[in-house]
Amino acid sequence: QVQLVESGGGLVQAGGSLRLACAASGGTFSNYHMGWFRQSPGKEREFVAAIRWDGDITYYADSVKGRFTISRDSAKNTMYLQMNGLKPEDMAVYYCAAARRGGSVYALNSYGGWGQGTQVTVSS
Repeated sequence: QVQLVESGGGLVQAGGSLRLACAASGGTFSNYHMGWFRQSPGKEREFVAAIRWDGDITYYADSVKGRFTISRDSAKNTMYLQMNGLKPEDMAVYYCAAARRGGSVYALNSYGGWGQGTQVTVSS
C-alpha cells in the first residue's frame, strides 16, 4: 500500500494562492488514481479534485473548478494541488489519498493510504 505525505499548507489571505504537494512512497505511483479531499470542523470529508493514473484526465468539485489545478509528476512520485483565488470557505485540512484503477475517483471509500493532512487557513 502506498504511503502519502502532504505538505504546503499555511495561512493565506482571501484571494491568495497556495500549492499543496503529496509525496508517495512504498508503491507504484502509476497504479493509482490520486485525489485531494478536505475536511472542516463539524463537516464530512469532501472530494476536491482527482487525477487519473496517467495524468490525462482530471476531476474537480464544482466549488473549486476554475480556481484549483491538480497535477502529478510521475518522475517525482508527487501530486500537486495549485489553489488560486482562495476563499474563506476553502479553509480546511486537506488530505491526499490513492485509489486503485477501477474505483470511482469521487467516492471516499475508493481511496486508501491517507496522509496526515495539511491545514489551509484563509483569512478574510
